[in-house]
Amino acid sequence: MTGRLPPLIVMDLEWTAWNGSRQRMWSAPGEEMEIVQIGAVKLADTPALEELAAFEIMIRPRINPGLDSYFIDLTGITQDRLDREGVDLKEGLAEFAEFVGPAPKIFGFGDELVRVVSNCQLYGMANPLSLSHCINVQDPVIDLLGCGTTPTSSDLPELLGFAPPGKMHQGLADSRCVAEALRRVRKAGKF
Repeated sequence: MTGRLPPLIVMDLEWTAWNGSRQRMWSAPGEEMEIVQIGAVKLADTPALEELAAFEIMIRPRINPGLDSYFIDLTGITQDRLDREGVDLKEGLAEFAEFVGPAPKIFGFGDELVRVVSNCQLYGMANPLSLSHCINVQDPVIDLLGCGTTPTSSDLPELLGFAPPGKMHQGLADSRCVAEALRRVRKAGKF
């Protein structure tokens, strides 16, 4: 094979949440899983998976524009920050699609693109990432950890023994957690 391998994109989303919404699977009236933040890193497809670039954008939810205190406490994302930095989903996904470029695969700790698809459907808009698909990397990470439960991306620093790369439950920091887990999985010859 000649030439360089295309970079890998690792993404993480934060979406609206309320106390108990995860346990209810967001089934209570008005509990829409609207994207609030997109974070991602672009990694060189090398043994060390070096970070080449980072992306973070705040998205203003349309149906539930006011963040619940549960979400604020969990993520540290404040209403003030969302009001100042937030953009509409259409603009945010267009910027993210530009960051992703022609990469057809996006890696996530779960299928992050499912939420993109559902939000585009919820808002009746085209999905600029429709040609991309998500590679769920939970299985190789869980295999490396040897645990029977599925952790969240925010649990990875503690489970793998590395310093958190920022505020947990925020898209960019959680993307970097997944990237570090992938480095360890690659070093173990499983990715």
